[in-house]
Amino acid sequence: MIRFHLLGIPVEIQPWFWLTLALVGGVNSASTPLGLLAMMLFILAGFISILVHELGHALTGRHFGARTAITLHAFGGYASFPARTFTRTQDFLVTAAGPALQMGLGAIFFAIDATDPELSPMLRMFIRDTFWISIAWAVLNLIPVLPLDGGRLLASTLGPRRIKLTLQISMGIGAVGALLLLKFTNGFLFPIFLALMAYQNWQELQQRRRNGL
Repeated sequence: MIRFHLLGIPVEIQPWFWLTLALVGGVNSASTPLGLLAMMLFILAGFISILVHELGHALTGRHFGARTAITLHAFGGYASFPARTFTRTQDFLVTAAGPALQMGLGAIFFAIDATDPELSPMLRMFIRDTFWISIAWAVLNLIPVLPLDGGRLLASTLGPRRIKLTLQISMGIGAVGALLLLKFTNGFLFPIFLALMAYQNWQELQQRRRNGL
């Protein structure tokens, strides 16, 4: 477990965070020195990009007066706000700030890659990894499936009185998204992740129905 403070915000990095990035970054190709270096650069790019994403949430929440902390875990991370309740508008802004800041980081690295022809191959690899991770992570997070940022934005938009509708939309998109990703991509981690989130939404919807909520 790694712990430190960044801009006055406590950050905790769990061991599974590094392992997940290694799996996504091609741990199977790390049998050669060049492959190992490429994997390490991918891990560094993922760490920077995801940390910036969570900083977007944390700094915006702190702007609204909340105490905050960041945790990076197996499938990304989250910014927590203990003992603080945001208004719907504040919650929307806190949620949107994560992918927005991450996309801004991706745009910066895209500009560096496009304007500097003298970059070394390894440095260019790191810059492109950071760009692609930033854009892909932000876009995937905007899928309207709880507890992803897109699902939280949907919940903030529809409001607490329409939580069942939010769960239904989230469940449906999660299930369909998992099937489409399995059909048209070679990856399996995110489809499984989406399917699990769809199931969790279904469970919560059933629980609310049983309790008459």
